Amino acid sequence: MGIMLHQSRLWTSNPATFRMYPYGGLMIRPAKLADAIADYIEKMILEGVLRPGEKLAAERELSEKLDVSRPSLREALDKLQGKGLLETSKAGTVVAQFLSPLSRPLAELFADKPRVTADYFEYRRIIEGQAALLAATRATDVDRAALKECRERIRRAHDLDDPTEESSADADLHLLVYEAAHNVVLLHVMRVFSELLRNDVLYNRNQLYRRFGVLDQLLKHHLAIADAILSGDGKAAEKAASDHMKYTFETIEEIRRDEARVEVSLRRVSRSDLLAGG
Repeated sequence: MGIMLHQSRLWTSNPATFRMYPYGGLMIRPAKLADAIADYIEKMILEGVLRPGEKLAAERELSEKLDVSRPSLREALDKLQGKGLLETSKAGTVVAQFLSPLSRPLAELFADKPRVTADYFEYRRIIEGQAALLAATRATDVDRAALKECRERIRRAHDLDDPTEESSADADLHLLVYEAAHNVVLLHVMRVFSELLRNDVLYNRNQLYRRFGVLDQLLKHHLAIADAILSGDGKAAEKAASDHMKYTFETIEEIRRDEARVEVSLRRVSRSDLLAGG
């Protein structure tokens, strides 16, 4: 179903819309259609409805869905491209990866630093708990439907012993919690961290998933988070999310300690290479 927008329905909060006249007179100047279209699309990007990397419909199709002229739409897209929110090429128009200027330096700065991992999980434990609490109290029917579908994806992937799909559904579940929290600052900041996680910048998720018993425990955590949010139990959702982060961090630390012990053992085995007559 297309989103129908008519010029008479489009409004803008831009102060330039209003013009003052002598003796206190005020005339409301009609919003320019291209500006109203740009405001609408920008709002969709801000709210996370349109996501970085997603391709918009072709110009003709999009203008029909929005019920606006192609010249006005083209002008609106040019405006958003100038703001760095859209990118246009011969292949079409996509939502820009506008968080990349932040995420790329962070990836270089954070990579392979145990101190950063500890700080990251401390941060996540605070944020995830609050996000789950907000989601439990703010989630709409649409949000809850998406959470239910993702919960079933995690279950199916686990039953099929498909860690790749389970990992993908895991990341998607956390993003859905951020969306259901209805805090756009939290949503965009956590999307940056989500991309770092998907690229194994902060820790190796495959190592985590291969550890005996971990996937079973993570499944319990994810179901507990989803179920608490779906039932509207904010305190339970907050605790489930916080406990999930605590468990994940402790397991990552166990893996690193085990690896360190193996490295020491291997160095002991090869110590003769450093000794005279070895």
